[in-house]
Amino acid sequence: MAGHHIIILQSQEEVKNCLEKLGTDAGGYPYLVPKALFRCILLKDIKAPAANIIKQEMLAAGGDAAVNRQTILGQGSTDVLLMGTLKQYQKVMRKLKGQPFGLKKVAADLETILDAASTSPRQLRLAQGRSLKLGEGTLIMGILNVTPDSFSDGGRYYDTQQAVDHGLEMTEQGAHIIDVGGASSRPGAEIASEDEELRRVVSVVEKLVQQGVLVSVDTFRARVAQETLAAGAHLINDIGGLKLDPNLLPVLAEYQAGVVLMHNRLQINHGQPYADLVSDIIDELSQSVDQALTAGLPRDCLMIDPGIGFGKDAAQNRYIIKHLQEFRSLGLPVLLGASRKRFIGLTLGLEVDQRLEGSLAVAVAGALNGADMIRVHDVLPTVRAVRMADAIRMENG
Repeated sequence: MAGHHIIILQSQEEVKNCLEKLGTDAGGYPYLVPKALFRCILLKDIKAPAANIIKQEMLAAGGDAAVNRQTILGQGSTDVLLMGTLKQYQKVMRKLKGQPFGLKKVAADLETILDAASTSPRQLRLAQGRSLKLGEGTLIMGILNVTPDSFSDGGRYYDTQQAVDHGLEMTEQGAHIIDVGGASSRPGAEIASEDEELRRVVSVVEKLVQQGVLVSVDTFRARVAQETLAAGAHLINDIGGLKLDPNLLPVLAEYQAGVVLMHNRLQINHGQPYADLVSDIIDELSQSVDQALTAGLPRDCLMIDPGIGFGKDAAQNRYIIKHLQEFRSLGLPVLLGASRKRFIGLTLGLEVDQRLEGSLAVAVAGALNGADMIRVHDVLPTVRAVRMADAIRMENG
C-alpha cells in the first residue's frame, strides 16, 4: 500500500502541522483547516419545526443531521445529531442566527460548544488575587482529608501538624493545589457538624496558606467557605453544585472565589434515573453555572466536575471517563475526581488499599480525554503518569 493510511487529526494545530509537512501554501490554511476537522454534536429536545430547518441548513452546507423519523410531520420535539466539518458549522451558524423558533440561541450554543474544543491556554481565577493556568498540561489537586472517617485515608491526617506536613509533601511532589476536606461525603457517611468541620479545617488552611500553598476547601457550607476564604483559601470545591446551601453563592461572589461545581445525585435527587447520562449531567451542571453567573461570579472562576461516584454506578462512571471530553461543551474547565473510588474496586475486584494502579489508569484516561485537573490521593505517581500522558496527547499539537 506504499504507506497509505488513515490520518487522525484532532485539533487545528495538528491540521496545520500536516499541511506544513505537505508543503501546502500557508495562504490556504484558513480555508483548509476548518474543512479537515469533523465534529458530531448532539442537540437535545429541539422543536420539530426548528429541527427541520437545522437539517435543511446542514444538508445545504454539505453536512448532515439525523432526527426522529416523526419530525417531518412538524410536531413534537426531537434530539438532533449534527455531523459536519467546522467549515460547514460556520455556514450553518450564520444561517441559523436569522431564523425563528429560537434558532439564534441554538447558533450561540453551537458556537460555545465548538469553541470549547479548543485547548488554548486560559486562566482559572481564584480568590486572593491568585489564578491557575490551564491548557498547558493536566493539573493535579492533592486530597487532604482531615477527617476520622473518609473512605480511603480517614484518620491519617486528623492531627493539624500531620495534615500540614502532608499538604506540603504533596506540593513538593507536584500538586498544584491542595484540597482540604473536614467532612466526609462518602456514601453512607454521617456528615460532620458545621462547627466540627470548621474546627478541623481552618487552622490547616491558615498554615498551608502561610507556606505559599494554593488551597481548595472541600465544602458545600456557606459558613465554612466564609471562614476558610477569610483565612486565605483560594477555591471552594462544592459537591452540591450550589444546591445544598443557598447561602454559599453570596459568599463566593463576595470573595470572587474560584469554585468547582460538582454534579451530585447522591445527596440531590437521590435515585432519580438518567434518561441520557451525559446530557442529563451537562443540563444539571449548566443550571448551577447559570446560577453562579447570575449572582456575579465571573465565568473564569468556574470549573465543573461530573461527580464520579455521586449517584452513578460503576458502568456509568467508566462511561463518563471515556466521554469526558463531551463535558467541555459547557466551555468550562473540567475536574475529574475518581482516586481510589469504589467503581475501581468493583471493576478490578480490589479493596481500597489496592487501587493505586486502577487510579493511575483512570488519571491517564482523564488526561487523554479532556480533564484539566485531576483530584488524587497518590500525588507523586499520578504526576509522573499524567506528565507522560500529556506528552503523548500534546505531541505534534
